Amino acid sequence: MPTIPQAPYFTLAPDWVCEVLSESTAKTDRSQKLPIYAECGVAFAWLVDPILRTLEILRLEADRWSILAIHGDDARIRAEPFDAIELHLGLLWADVVLDD
Repeated sequence: MPTIPQAPYFTLAPDWVCEVLSESTAKTDRSQKLPIYAECGVAFAWLVDPILRTLEILRLEADRWSILAIHGDDARIRAEPFDAIELHLGLLWADVVLDD
């Protein structure tokens, strides 16, 4: 962003968004938010599900989301748009306690 706008909000869409899914928000994140992000031109979206322990990587292509990859558990990955660094997914849910 070349300059910080004076308005109390941004009009420039980010290149990347990340949604942490939950039982109460997953439907909204997928069916309502992803289309808005696409309309605004957000290039990448990550969907993190701490219960399933998965990370979905989506890229906007011709106004539609394409799933590039779905990673899970303790995988060590490189994921667009941050593929220059390795991410250890196990660290994302190291403190997540699952109900039996």
